[in-house]
Formats: sequence, structure tokens, C-alpha cells
Amino acid sequence: MTPVSPVQLLPDSRRGLLLGARGWSVVVGALVVIAVLVPLLNLAVPAGNPLHFGDYGVALVAKIMCYAMCALAMDLIWGYTGILSLGHGLYFALGGYAMGMYLMRQIGHDGNYRSDLPDFMVFLDWKTMPWTWAGSASFVFQMFLVVAAPAVLAGVFGWFAFRSRIKGVYFSIITQALTFAGMLLFFRNETGFGGNNGFTDFKRILGISIAAPSTRMVLFVLTGLTLVAFYLLARAIVHSKYGRVLQAIRDAESRVMFTGYDPLKYKLSIWVLSATMCGIAGALYVPQVGIINPSEMSPAASIEMAIWAAVGGRGTLVGPIIGAFFVNGAKSWFTQAFPEFWLYFLGALFISVTLFLPRGIMGIRDRLRREKGVEVKA
Repeated sequence: MTPVSPVQLLPDSRRGLLLGARGWSVVVGALVVIAVLVPLLNLAVPAGNPLHFGDYGVALVAKIMCYAMCALAMDLIWGYTGILSLGHGLYFALGGYAMGMYLMRQIGHDGNYRSDLPDFMVFLDWKTMPWTWAGSASFVFQMFLVVAAPAVLAGVFGWFAFRSRIKGVYFSIITQALTFAGMLLFFRNETGFGGNNGFTDFKRILGISIAAPSTRMVLFVLTGLTLVAFYLLARAIVHSKYGRVLQAIRDAESRVMFTGYDPLKYKLSIWVLSATMCGIAGALYVPQVGIINPSEMSPAASIEMAIWAAVGGRGTLVGPIIGAFFVNGAKSWFTQAFPEFWLYFLGALFISVTLFLPRGIMGIRDRLRREKGVEVKA
């Protein structure tokens, strides 16, 4: 393990720029595709035209962009801080449920039972709205919950876990136990969150039809812009002094403590930020996919987030985004063409990456660049 010195914790002067010229050109290109090209190909180009980008493609890319935010959040804590979470699906689902509650209230009397209560409450013979739904009719309040619910839970859990210096596989197991407990809790009908069916059949958002093409496109663009903003934020973090301390904690936490830094506040702050990013991703996911249920809290969902980061290349920021698109794109194809082989493919992919590509897809790029004599920057 490479020793960490106080000098290494200082920000490198070459890292002062957030992105180089080529990096900014890629970001601007991505923004043009997200905010201009896709809307034009979907809304302006007729459906029969070969250049038309269909609604299914828009929904699929939007969903994967939400997953990419989670992969990016995972990279901040695992790739740059050395904290492997197997429970981030919980924070994703909490953000999704906060948004789902508002969307359920927006249905109003258009539900099957024409009641002020959501349909599942009427079906369960509930007479009044539970206290957990207080303020759910307010978009502003629910957006506050999208951020606050994951942040508070992550803050409380992280405080006790990091303060107790729980690390490694023990920490990963506890995070998975937490998300499994959350899934079991939300499966219960009496909690007031729709049980195993969750929330679905959304009608409107901010009084506008959620099924309207323009609404779908606004959500798509907003999701893409959020992903780009999260990437720029993450890059600013990892190339700052704060980010250098995180990487030092990953490499040699005890030496960081000897240099006078308190790892607790650094680990806790990046943990809360990562959970908040997942919560926002969940909130953007729900209105575009049209459903949220406890399966998003399943241990498998959280493990997949780690797989996205590993396949793309943890500790690279771009890699986990690529990994999320690669894995979920393959999942979309496999589950249609060969549904019975998808889990085998996923398992084989993860094993192959672990054994042969420890730096994931980005490692292949770096290897090719070294062979060409091009300097590879960390």
C-alpha cells in the first residue's frame, strides 16, 4: 500500500481546471444531444421517419440516466473513499416514494374509486390519510422530502457506523441488512405505502398530463441535465483538497488520522451526498417509468449499482456512467431476446471484470492508450 503524506493531500495545481478543452467539448456535446437533438428527433420527426427517436427509446435512456446517477454516487463512496455500500437502493427508493406520494395525490378523483384517498387505501378500507402522508399534496414539500429522507437516514446510519469504525465486508453486510429491512417494512400494507404493489397509474404532475409527449420530454431533458450536473459536481469534489483527503482515506485511513484529519466527517459527508444523489435519481425515475414498489429496495438492486461501477471502472467517474449504460442496455436486450439467460450473463460479467478487468471498461481504454504511448492521467 502506497504511503500517504500530507503533501499528497494538497490539491495538485494541474487539477485546478474542472475540465480540459476536450472534456468541455464532450460535456457541451452531451448537452446538445440531451436538450436539442433528442427532443427534435422525438417530437419534430414523424414516427415513420428512419431518424425518429421513439418514445420507448426516450423512456429507456431516461431510466438508464437515472441509474447512471446512482453509479456515479457509488463511485464517490466506493471508488474514491473505499466504502462499499450494498444498500444504496434504499435511498433511491426513498426518493422515488417521496415523488410517488405526490403523484398519487395528483390523481385526485380520477382513480378507480373516485375518492380523495389513493385507490389502494380505499381497497384496504382506510377512512383517513395516515400521518406519513401529511404534506404529500405539496410539490415543494415532497421535493424537500426527496432530498431530506435519504440524507437524514444516511446521516444517522453513517454517524453510528463510521463512529464505530465499522469497515470492509462488515459495513457492506450492514448496509444490505438495512435495505432489506426497509424492503420488508414497505411490503407491509399497514405502513401506508401501497404494500407489494407500491404506487402506479400516475395521471399528472404539477397539474399537467404525465403521459403527454411534451411532459415526457421535459422529464427526459431534466434527467439528462441533472446527470451532467452531478458529474461536474463529482469531478469538482474529487479534484479538490476535500477529494484528495477522501482518496487518502481510501488508501491509508490510519495515516490520514496521524496527519491531523478526522476521517469521520469526510466519510459521513460524502456518504450523505451519495445517498442524496440516489434519492434525486429515484425521484426522476418514478414519473418516467410509471411505478415504484419495494422491489427497488431489494438487495439485488443495490448489488447491481456496485456492478455498474465495477464494470465501468471505479475511481474514474466516467466509467460508472458507461457501466450503467452498458449493463442496463445489455439487460434490456437480454430480457427480450433471452430472458432466461440474463442473470447468468450478469454473473459471468461481474466475475470476468473482477478477475480480468479490475479497472473495468476504462481500464481497457487506459491500456490501449499506454500501448500507443499516450500518457494516462489518474
